[in-house]
Amino acid sequence: MLNFAGTLPVMTTAEADSRQLIAADLRSLISQIETSMRRIAAAMDQERGSDPEGSAEIFVLDDVTPRYAAASAALDACRAGLGHALQCMSESGNAA
Repeated sequence: MLNFAGTLPVMTTAEADSRQLIAADLRSLISQIETSMRRIAAAMDQERGSDPEGSAEIFVLDDVTPRYAAASAALDACRAGLGHALQCMSESGNAA
């Protein structure tokens, strides 16, 4: 027999509880996206930091940074969308 004692219910009876669960999920997703964005920024800084003096005599052809930048831009767009969704959920809670 499975024990579901510590799990959240899939369906709730009160609309307010449902909105709170959705808002909590959105906040969690936003937090995960922000963590990923910080990791991308750290990885970019680490790769750029291989020459601490920034010598003008050394040129590095960086084919990785555009991928990091594209991933970061996509995550930023996701974060903005999730933020908007969270705001909509908050507004719907005030209207009721």
